[in-house]
Amino acid sequence: MAFTKEPTAYCKTALSDLQGAWSMLRESVVAYFGFQNSDQLLCHIDEAMSWECVRNLNLMKETLLLVHNIPRQYAPEEINELVDIVRENLVEVQSAIAEGEKI
Repeated sequence: MAFTKEPTAYCKTALSDLQGAWSMLRESVVAYFGFQNSDQLLCHIDEAMSWECVRNLNLMKETLLLVHNIPRQYAPEEINELVDIVRENLVEVQSAIAEGEKI
């Protein structure tokens, strides 16, 4: 029985950019924590970063809609900008998949 060898180098992909964007958003929410519904926003961000959502990008897209709506009224502008960056990265991942690229 042959064992799969773990790669020693990883190429940067659209999916890794998306993960980074979610991480930056989460860090920003934690830094500004205390604005109205920040706890709810953090919960949805964690859900979007879960393995279940990563394996089902349509579910991530639905969760992103919730993440988009919560901070619009109460959060600092930086958080809203990071939500937009996450959205852009998700679109890039979906485009890469549609074009048959390895993500």
